[in-house]
Amino acid sequence: MRRNRATKVLIIGTGFSGLGMAIQLKKSGVDDFVLLEKAEDVGGTWRDNQYPGCACDIQSHMYSFSFELNPRWTRMFATQPEIWAYLRSLTEKYGLRRHIEFGAKVSGARWDEAARVWHVTTEQGDTYTAQSVVAGVGALHIPNVPALPGAERFQGKAFHSSNWDNDYDLTGKRVAVIGTGASAIQFVPEIAKQVASLHLFQRTPPWIMPKPDRPVPEWERRMFDLLPATQRLFRNALYWMLESRAVGFANPKLMTAAQGIAKRHMAKQVADPELRAKLTPDYTMGCKRVIISNNYFPALTRPNVSVVTDGVAEVREHSIVDTAGVEHEVDAIIYGTGFHVTDSFDYLDIVGRDGRNLAKEWREQGISTYYGITVSGFPNLYFLLGPNTGLGHNSVVFMIESQIRYVDQCLRLLDRDGAAALDVRPDVQRRFNREIQHQLRKGVWSQGGCTSWYLDAAGVNRTVWPGFTWRYWMRTRKLRAADYELVAPSRAPQLTPR
Repeated sequence: MRRNRATKVLIIGTGFSGLGMAIQLKKSGVDDFVLLEKAEDVGGTWRDNQYPGCACDIQSHMYSFSFELNPRWTRMFATQPEIWAYLRSLTEKYGLRRHIEFGAKVSGARWDEAARVWHVTTEQGDTYTAQSVVAGVGALHIPNVPALPGAERFQGKAFHSSNWDNDYDLTGKRVAVIGTGASAIQFVPEIAKQVASLHLFQRTPPWIMPKPDRPVPEWERRMFDLLPATQRLFRNALYWMLESRAVGFANPKLMTAAQGIAKRHMAKQVADPELRAKLTPDYTMGCKRVIISNNYFPALTRPNVSVVTDGVAEVREHSIVDTAGVEHEVDAIIYGTGFHVTDSFDYLDIVGRDGRNLAKEWREQGISTYYGITVSGFPNLYFLLGPNTGLGHNSVVFMIESQIRYVDQCLRLLDRDGAAALDVRPDVQRRFNREIQHQLRKGVWSQGGCTSWYLDAAGVNRTVWPGFTWRYWMRTRKLRAADYELVAPSRAPQLTPR
């Protein structure tokens, strides 16, 4: 039976963003909210990505909420099971499950100007009416599977790293890995131990730095548990250490020293000069995502592993033929090709004021927001970890916390002034985007000599925040009411829940 439900705040997604927003609402005394989750459990990307070796590349004590420190992390860089368990524990602690509708995949949202509400529909045919909508879906959730010639003919097993087939035993199999993104760098060392052969198809090598990982001993965990201030101090030290890296991203010339560290790291682990040449990038570090690993290079030196730098010309029933004409027989193809990022918004069916379609506008005019949170012409719609709020140097959870506090202020402003909606002023949004694009053009993302998923089809960076996260925190710390147009309540009859 299809349902029609009304709520004050509708949150889409139950990863760090969605759960963080729900917790903030609870703390503000708001209980009238619903979370829509397409899957059957919470966790977002940390639920979906269960490939071997999956772990965070930011230290555990920073990759968590400041208001919910976890003294029991077992490693400096938490693995996927620990992070997922952390998110599920927050769900239980704050009683969020009763607010969640599982198996609810959003198909569209339309602003009702007369009633001053959003109508959100799901693929299951349910409809939700909400004063405010918070999209906590992030960008790394739509797998990017390249259209390889002949891929449909392949008779073996094929899957993307984010949809890992745990029922398929790779032991003794001939495997092709397409791509050398962050996920591949983690799972290749794990599967290389068990497969008969592994052909790694590399288009562009990544810069790889040493990973300062270690187990967290029991005495340290006990200290953090008994003396929370010590963990707070440790977290603060991590924050400022990571924050200092923003200087290099803003000034490409400063990345030279870091490249030296990466080259020495590779030289220690790869003795073969021919293989080192294949693995050495020809662009400035930071232009693409910088990856940390201690076991990736050693895995590539194994006798059963080969690095193929020629592209894929054709996929056949039981093999891949590269552009040099060499045929590689394989039983399985694993895509480590990352996600749709700047084009991930193309699937959105969001219609705002005057029938404006968000995906169409962003496709034709370029993605534009205010602080990555609000969009002019789309009242009471908020993005968490939206455009130009991603990071290459620090924890995105810090950015999420800034954003959920900002959204909370927006909701409080509506209540305080008795307004039905707020809409960021077009000139404010334009001024903000001119400013950040000016900064981004000077950074390594644009000056580093590469193309990456940070950039859209026009070569404009729509992904990264250009600089220090503390500046973002300062700018979003207090809402400027003058940046928004407040919309008066409608005189139309109000919708009631059924």
